Amino acid sequence: MARELGLQSVELLEPDEWKVPKRYGLVCAMGYASVPDPRTRLTEGFNRVENHAWLIPAYQRAIPLAAAAGVANLICFSGNRGGLPDDQGRANCALGLAPLLPVAERHGVTLCMELLNSKIDHADYQCDHTAWGVALAKQLASERFKLLYDIYHMQIMEGDVIRTIRDNHRYIGHYHTGGVPGRHEIDSTQELNYPAIMRAIGESGFTGFVAQEFVPTRDPRASLAEAVRLCRV
Repeated sequence: MARELGLQSVELLEPDEWKVPKRYGLVCAMGYASVPDPRTRLTEGFNRVENHAWLIPAYQRAIPLAAAAGVANLICFSGNRGGLPDDQGRANCALGLAPLLPVAERHGVTLCMELLNSKIDHADYQCDHTAWGVALAKQLASERFKLLYDIYHMQIMEGDVIRTIRDNHRYIGHYHTGGVPGRHEIDSTQELNYPAIMRAIGESGFTGFVAQEFVPTRDPRASLAEAVRLCRV
């Protein structure tokens, strides 16, 4: 269905699934690295030094596998604050990610930390504002670390989506969609002007992927087909 609708990627697949899109002439533009418990991958992230003992080996294994499978990006997460100040959480993330960047640079794989809202969907998540993520990217200073800018989440947290993209596009490696409120279709039933957002992304010179990540309220195929038409960059 994805191929028929004109999509080029099916993403957020585990390593043992990366070979599947190739059967249909597609790629996996964003993959997961295997972690001990996938249920906690969003809440237990790089902002806790104690997590580095298992996160760093997991990504060290996943990066060359991703390169071999043609998976250009691997998603990563800050984890929840749990009382940790934002500056300390960012420093801990940098500490955990820094050893991975030479491996990522050598294999041509980009680590993308997702921006999520902590207001509604992911309470206490630390990488919940663009400025925090951009500060981390500047600290790491590598083209192999970028942000996954989720338009839905950042509209909830800070709004001003187009200006934010224009000002920070060099630090963004991937985008997710979703209608606000509710994370449903990205059509006229919600508050964001997605055609204008897509134009801004295109004008920034972005050459990566915009991924559909919404929960349809009607026929899923029809909703996805409409979203594909709206989101050409």
